[in-house]
Amino acid sequence: MIETVDLLIHARWIVPVEPAGVVLEDHSVAVRGGDIVALLPRARAAATFRADTIVELPEHLLMPGLVNLHVHAAMNLMRGIADDMPLMRWLQEAIWPTEARHVSAAFVRDGTLLAAAEMLRGGITTCNDMYFHPEAAAEAFSTLGMRAVVGVVMLEFPTPFASDADDYLRKGLAARDRWQADPLIDFAIAPHAPYTVSDASFGRALAIADELGLPIHIHVHETKGEIADSLAAHGMRPLSRLARLGLLGENLIGVHAVHLDDSDIELLARHGCSVAHCPTSNMKLASGIAPVTRLLEAGIRVGLGTDGAASNNRLDLLQEMRHAALLAKVASHDATAVPAHTALHMATLGGAQALGLGARIGSIEPGKAADLCAVDLGRLHCRPRFDPVSHLVYVAGREDVSHVWVNGETRVDKGVALLHIRDSELLRLASVWQTKLGN
Repeated sequence: MIETVDLLIHARWIVPVEPAGVVLEDHSVAVRGGDIVALLPRARAAATFRADTIVELPEHLLMPGLVNLHVHAAMNLMRGIADDMPLMRWLQEAIWPTEARHVSAAFVRDGTLLAAAEMLRGGITTCNDMYFHPEAAAEAFSTLGMRAVVGVVMLEFPTPFASDADDYLRKGLAARDRWQADPLIDFAIAPHAPYTVSDASFGRALAIADELGLPIHIHVHETKGEIADSLAAHGMRPLSRLARLGLLGENLIGVHAVHLDDSDIELLARHGCSVAHCPTSNMKLASGIAPVTRLLEAGIRVGLGTDGAASNNRLDLLQEMRHAALLAKVASHDATAVPAHTALHMATLGGAQALGLGARIGSIEPGKAADLCAVDLGRLHCRPRFDPVSHLVYVAGREDVSHVWVNGETRVDKGVALLHIRDSELLRLASVWQTKLGN
């Protein structure tokens, strides 16, 4: 009996991520109604399915869409505005003053459009965003058809967006209420960091996250100075303070987590927390190297994030996979640390599980959403090929991404973006904001 499907993808290699370490040759993925209905050998797929669209990927690796576990998408408009500075100077002298002058709903919408276009072109199908004006961010992600978890950011100090922590929370939850019917848009509670949020505000964030079943997305243990300041102000390390307040749990995503001692790692493991590892941003801001090998050995979920384009300066998760693997090796003096399959897991299923979306995305399995990415390994710089996953992590770049699907809908086709907005319009938006910020 021949079944009809919307899409049938035949690929030279398919890496489903789950089961771990598997590489399937000459297999196919069948998609119907935005979901994966089958993963099977090509010959059997051709005999089983009739498809409205057939895509041939003769020299390609097909994998789950990449999950960017930490980004400030709208900060694309500040790419390169303040480079070669340490974190606190970067924030206090450049980023926060620029945001105070320029951030608006239009700024966030336009910056997020640019970021989403960049991410989709690089195979990122889902991101975990943290910034102001979450409704404008959700609008931009929806316009380009990208899956996103939008943060309800919280700070104690006023900005043009909100006056205090309660105001941030109120406005962010109102945005969630307006977007909760969109199948691609989810929300998280996003208190910025322990040094910008009070105990009382953390209590409110925890209550809301528990009530609504939302992730908690927070920067933590990013610099040595953050640890010293916490010890001086609270008599304990930031993670110990969060534990005392009840925030540590399976829904907590700790971003950066660079400066961890044994007690910190034990807390993260005992409470089932996740870590968003941002290797390139950590290097560029000289924050340090996160102890990823020790985190993985402790059974802690680790995903990968780009951070914002103002501190990276690329939203490129293929680059993050390579940097994560190489930094783990040099930091541990162990060449076997974070092998290629582990790096890919971090960039896909690890991030999905951290967001509570592991049942929906992050691996190629029947019943999951067809969020998929194909990388062309047929080009000269990818020859010869002895191990396609090794080439994916250590050789290929985002320019090799040839096809991207989100929920079964094509977002990139043979390297051409199909994003419902012209590149000329995106370039115009970038030019307008460059003039405004430059003045």
